Formats: sequence, C-alpha cells, structure tokens
Amino acid sequence: MKIGVPKEIKNHEYRVGVTPAGAKVLVDAGHDVLIQSQAGEAIGFHDQMYQAVGAQIVPGPEQVYQCPMVIKVKEPQASEFPLLWEGQILFTYLHLAPDPEQTRQLLAQKVIGIAYETVTDQAGRLPLLVPMSEVAGRIAVQAGAFGLQMINGGRGVLLGGVPGVQRGNVVVLGGGVVGTEAAKMALGLGADVTILDNNLARLRQLDDLFGPALKTRFSEAHALEELVTEADLVVGAVLLPGHAAPKLVSRELVQKMRKGAVIVDVAIDQGGCVETSRPTSHSDPYYVEEGVVHYCVTNMPGACARTATMALTNATLPYALQLAAQGEEVLRQNPGLLDGLNVYKGYVTNQAVAQDLGYEYKPTSELL
Repeated sequence: MKIGVPKEIKNHEYRVGVTPAGAKVLVDAGHDVLIQSQAGEAIGFHDQMYQAVGAQIVPGPEQVYQCPMVIKVKEPQASEFPLLWEGQILFTYLHLAPDPEQTRQLLAQKVIGIAYETVTDQAGRLPLLVPMSEVAGRIAVQAGAFGLQMINGGRGVLLGGVPGVQRGNVVVLGGGVVGTEAAKMALGLGADVTILDNNLARLRQLDDLFGPALKTRFSEAHALEELVTEADLVVGAVLLPGHAAPKLVSRELVQKMRKGAVIVDVAIDQGGCVETSRPTSHSDPYYVEEGVVHYCVTNMPGACARTATMALTNATLPYALQLAAQGEEVLRQNPGLLDGLNVYKGYVTNQAVAQDLGYEYKPTSELL
C-alpha cells in the first residue's frame, strides 16, 4: 500500500506521524512510504534519513494525500480537508466530540477515520493514547510551574519551596495516565500533591504506588471545592473516551481560587474539564481569567516533539502495519482497531461522538 505522511501544520506542531525507523519497518514490509519534505526537519528527522531507509520524499501535501492511507499526528486542518477523498484511511488523533466542523468535513469527504484516542487493546485500555498522555502529564507540571511565575501572571510560588518555606500545592483531577504522570513530576519537584478520582480501586493503586508522599481523595463536590480553592496548581486530567470532557470545575469555583493560581487543562483537546478553559496554542499558551492563569494548549506533547514522536511511533506502528497490509478488511478482524473507527464513508461509527454532536450512530456491523 502507498502510505502518506504529511508535514503537520497546526500551530507549533513539530511532531511527525512516522519516524525514520518506523518508515524503514513499513518499507521493509513492502509498502511505499511518501514523506512530505521537511516533515520531521525541526526535530532532527531529516529528509535524507527517510530516503536512506527507502521512503520517498515529496514536495507538498497534494502528493501525500493521494495515498490510500495517511498517517499523521493531529486532526486535519482547514487547508487539508479538500485533499481527503472517499474511502481513504486517515490514521491520526481526531478528538471529534468537541469539534463539530472537523466531523462535518470528514463525513462530507467520506473518509475512513481511525482515531488513535479510541483504539483499544485486549484489556480495554487505550494504547495509542497512553504515550501522549504520559508526555502531556509530565509537561503539564512544567507548564504549571512556569505559569506560577510572576511574568505569566502567577502568584510567584515555587512548587518545591525551599527550606523554611511552604511547598506549592498541586491538585490533580483524575488518576489515569495523565494524572499519574503529572503527580510523579510534581512529587519529583517537591510539591505537596493530591489526586482526586471517583474510582476507589484506582486510588488504592496510587496509594500503593506512591505511598504517603501522595495524598488521595475521593472525588465529590465538597472535596473538589475544598482542594481546588486552596491549590496553587490544578491539573485537569479527566477522560471519557470519545466523549467531550465533563466540566468538573465551574466558573464559580474558579472565582474562588487563589489569585495567580494556575490551571493546566490537559483535557482541552476533548473540550476541557474547566468551564473557563478555551483552546490555546504554543505561540500564545497562557491567559488569565477570573484572576487565574490558564494553560490550555490542545497539542501539549508538541512542545517536546522529538520525544513525543518516538513514543507515538512505537505505539502506532504495529497497527499501521496491519492497516497497510489489509486495508479496511482488518477492521473486521481486529476489534481494537474497530473501536478506533470514528467515521466511515459518511457515517459516525463512534457512539460517544454521535451522542455528543447529535449525529445518528451507525453500528459498524451494518457497514462492514
């Protein structure tokens, strides 16, 4: 199969869909891999590196999007929608629930959209979301620590404190992959860290993992308000696969937070879990609302694009090989990839997306 890998064009997005090492695996499996020129240049994956493993370098996106399968990182942007075509396999992060315009365009172009974030493994986990969640969780604390500096409107708190001075107070909403990695980073900086989650089994796991260094609280309204209003940094790390994120923190609660506190809403690519959150970009990541600094970049892992690209290719490559070898036929055989199918030739095939955006849900059993 011909596989196209475009250069990402979202604001300050330097990741690329496949590393040179990943391209070699695809080429060695008998596939033609077309890489848009300079797709990985910014992170040290030069065109010559792709050519050395047998990939073909093409000058622009038009040639890439002629391929029956396109592997990328972020959802298509406005200029890319006209390049998509019926029956083309688009393998990338989509995050459709908070993005009605993208959903409309993908349905109009009748592509086969397989979203990394809803692909599952045999245990029901999200293996293609995990590596970026790990990166985002760790970046969240770095971004939050920087946001607390006075230059960004923060309250001037050093998360680790110094001897004789109180440590910064970090509250993490959600004990999944993002929340766990954020807690790990915050604890490493010496902060006072609490995770909220409504899954007692997960809280027990976290307690076993971190011991008394980490505080855990069951997530309910009273605990949420108590902790958020006293926090220096709140990390929003909730996920309902396929759905828009629930709004856990209301504007009223944000108003009660300390002035100059920071919110890092990692759930922003699913609409955000804080009512005052709105998408930002790496070129203008912070804003202040209700006296609180917000960081709501929708492609947070792009800040550490080389690490993120390598981690993502490690996870996506086995699935890409299956899709390239068998095309859409593999969806009938691999239930995990089938879970990743969000749109199929004009129909919404993910129940959560259909529910959140008001589309008719079309079961894949009726289409494949």
